[in-house]
Amino acid sequence: MKNTKSRTLRKAILASAFSLFSAVAPALSQTNEVNFMTAPAPIVFFDIAGPDLAAQVDFYSKVFNWDIAPTGQVAVPVTTTTSGLLGTLREEPKEAILYMGVEDIPGTLAKVEEHGGKTFAPRFKVPGVVVLGLFTDPAGNRMGLVEMKDGVAVVP
Repeated sequence: MKNTKSRTLRKAILASAFSLFSAVAPALSQTNEVNFMTAPAPIVFFDIAGPDLAAQVDFYSKVFNWDIAPTGQVAVPVTTTTSGLLGTLREEPKEAILYMGVEDIPGTLAKVEEHGGKTFAPRFKVPGVVVLGLFTDPAGNRMGLVEMKDGVAVVP
């Protein structure tokens, strides 16, 4: 019975991942990479809610090194691979899903666990599409990680 539940969960995760990345699949088949800087509708703002703002601030600042004001205002800095991103954390019922690009999914999931989050699905490959990992933050929001190398998603 347990194996059936695991297979069902894995199929649901893969189906979700395929759905999420289906829009970029044609580009992947031609270039084997996705450049998120040229996305037609890039994420320009995010809003992550949870019942304990201090816990959210602590978690995201320690796991992802985000600069977060006591009010919850977030400024993700501009880097060589991103154009920066503004956002906010707020104190309300949980609601959000966001995929962050990281170079080391297992290492990041270890930091997630260390700072009060939980791994939902360890690093896995969606063949020909992307490498993912899923976690929940301290408020229970489900979030994702996309494996990146030199600013582009890794395609298995």
